[in-house]
Amino acid sequence: MGRLFWKFFLSILLAQVAATIGIGGTVWLRDQTRQRSEPTLDASPPATIMLDAAAATLKHGGLDALRDLAATSRRMHLYVLDEQGRELLGRPVSAKLREEVERSLHGDGPTHAVTRLTGADGRHYLAFASRAWHMPGMDGPGMRGSGAGPGLRPPGPGGGSDVPGPRMDGGPGGPGGPGGWFGLPPEFSRHVGRWLPIVAATVASLLFAALLAWYFSRPIRALQRAFDAAAAGDLAPKFEHATPAPRLIGDELAELGHDFDRMAAQLRTLMDGQRRLLHDVSHELRSPLARLQAAIGLAHQRPDRLQASLDRIERESVRMDRLVGELLTLSRLEATTTLPPTECLDLVEMVDQIADDARFEAGAQVEVDAPEPVTVRGVPDLLWSAVENIVRNAVKHGAGGRVDVCLHPDGELVHIEVLDQGPGIAPEHLGDVFEPFFRSNPTRNNVDGHGLGLAIAKRVVETHGGRLSAANRAEGGLRMTITLPRVA
Repeated sequence: MGRLFWKFFLSILLAQVAATIGIGGTVWLRDQTRQRSEPTLDASPPATIMLDAAAATLKHGGLDALRDLAATSRRMHLYVLDEQGRELLGRPVSAKLREEVERSLHGDGPTHAVTRLTGADGRHYLAFASRAWHMPGMDGPGMRGSGAGPGLRPPGPGGGSDVPGPRMDGGPGGPGGPGGWFGLPPEFSRHVGRWLPIVAATVASLLFAALLAWYFSRPIRALQRAFDAAAAGDLAPKFEHATPAPRLIGDELAELGHDFDRMAAQLRTLMDGQRRLLHDVSHELRSPLARLQAAIGLAHQRPDRLQASLDRIERESVRMDRLVGELLTLSRLEATTTLPPTECLDLVEMVDQIADDARFEAGAQVEVDAPEPVTVRGVPDLLWSAVENIVRNAVKHGAGGRVDVCLHPDGELVHIEVLDQGPGIAPEHLGDVFEPFFRSNPTRNNVDGHGLGLAIAKRVVETHGGRLSAANRAEGGLRMTITLPRVA
């Protein structure tokens, strides 16, 4: 496992341990507070008054009245133990409080803090007051809610302590008895009970931290391997196969990995296109260079045909210059996403001029159908070049038939359709017609073009916020459609 895993692991573990220490410290402080808040024997004057009231209540009102007095006391809590050591209201009495009562009965404490009471039926009771309320369930080791404390016996008939009563120091198997937890010594049970929650929370924190660290570091390691492979030239998708397990909804790390795969696929497509373009450019330049070398060799061998060789050299140099110019134009269009300064153009007027040039140069029949004036915003030279390339392509491949250029305004858009009467394009090649150096008929020796015109036209139209598409006509021929935003 790498360093990233341990960074995640230690960070999460420290957070969990801090939370565990905080919770454990809070529980410890609460236990200490509970221990310190155990009831203590009250020997203050209000307690003495309370005990005198208890004696008078038992004498004149009976046991029920005494029970009501003990239950309704709020500021000071009155406890009454019968001869069996049971509290009158069934409330638990802590061992500490019972020890204080025992010492008071034997003269080791304030003698006026405990009062011996005798009921009308001759039963004897011990009454004492406490400064704090002992909450149920707070019995510690050696505390039982239904018995007397160590050595504490209720008074006998003569007012002494000779009436037998069970010692309330916890029976066998109880929390304070010799059994402890599962028969373990009480001291061991007490220490284990104190530290077991903290140990369990720490172990749970370790497991949780390890799981989270593994979960976060796994996709990051897969991304690292994908980056290393991409740096080495391998752009095949890596993340999808590296993390086949189901991922959680909204997992940003997994989404980042899939985004990287898509980026790598696009880069691979671009690099393949660049390599293909380089190969095509080399092929296109090799042909005119070979013809130039042949013309030069012919000039050396046949001085009488020097003029013909010079004409051939001139034509090939013009073709090479045109090819380099088209490549530079295509490169500029692919390298930028912003346009030079634009202006409003009369699209109908521009199409009419392009059609006139095509009629003059090629002697073709080019008809323009524009029902209304249309204005677009763009770069004049680029839009002219795009529309001219499409019209010239239709004239060249239209088998000498008529070429129709139709403008169809459509709300905020305008559609320019260029229709020819040629053989069209095979359906499987319609998606490739705008790729650089694509030839619809590769066996044809077409030296007048390099297959860059439609690629340039598509880039120009897309840069102007439009789209260019091609489709075969049902009646024969090809339909090129240019869609551009219209200016109102």
